Amino acid sequence: MNEQDLDFPCPICSTTGQVKMITHIDEIPYFGEHTQLTLMCNACGWTQTDFIPAEGKKAGGWTLIIDDPSKLRARVVRSSSCTVSIPELDLQVNPGSSSTGYVSNVEGVMIRFQEIIAMVQRDVMAQLEEGSEEEGLLEEQFQTLVNLSLRLHSLSEEGANPLTLELLDPHGHSMILHEDAVERPLSEKELAKLPVGPDPAVFSTDEMNDSA
Repeated sequence: MNEQDLDFPCPICSTTGQVKMITHIDEIPYFGEHTQLTLMCNACGWTQTDFIPAEGKKAGGWTLIIDDPSKLRARVVRSSSCTVSIPELDLQVNPGSSSTGYVSNVEGVMIRFQEIIAMVQRDVMAQLEEGSEEEGLLEEQFQTLVNLSLRLHSLSEEGANPLTLELLDPHGHSMILHEDAVERPLSEKELAKLPVGPDPAVFSTDEMNDSA
C-alpha cells in the first residue's frame, strides 16, 4: 500500500493540500491483478474509490440470473463507471459525480438497493404525514416500494422468483465472479446512453506510476 499527498484542491470543499491518494495492488480470483485507488480529503472527509485492472479491459456487460440463494454469495466487482440494474423490477443505479467503486457480493448489492428503497420510503412517509394533496398517489408509491423490498428480500428463500443482476460498464472494470455469469460486449447504442461516472482523479500518469 502506498500513500501520496496530492497538491490539488478537493472537488467538494476546494481545500488545497488536504487530498491524499492511497493505492493498493491486489489479486482478485478470476479478475486478475488490479489497483484499488482511493482519494480522500482530510478537510471534509470526501472519499472516492475505484478499481483499475492491470490489463486493459473493453466495455462490457455482465448478467447473473439469481435463481438460487447460493448465488447471493457470488463476488461482484463494481467500478465507479458501472451502471447496476435489476431489469425485472425496473431498478437501476447510475454512476454519478460522486460514484465510488466497491468489491462485494450479490447479497451486498441487493442490500444497497434495499437501502435506497428504504430512503425513498422515508421520504414518501414524511410527505404523507405532512398531509400532501397527493395522498392517494403517495400511498400507491409507498406500497410499490414495500413490494420491491419484499421481492429483493425473498431472494434468500428457496423457490423465490428469480431476478437478474446486470452490470454495464463502459470502461470494462466491473465483473460478476460466478460460473453462471454471462459476459457480453456493449453495443454502440448502449455506450452512447451509459453514464461514465465521476471524472478521473486530477493527477498525471507519471504521478500514478510513481505511487504504484
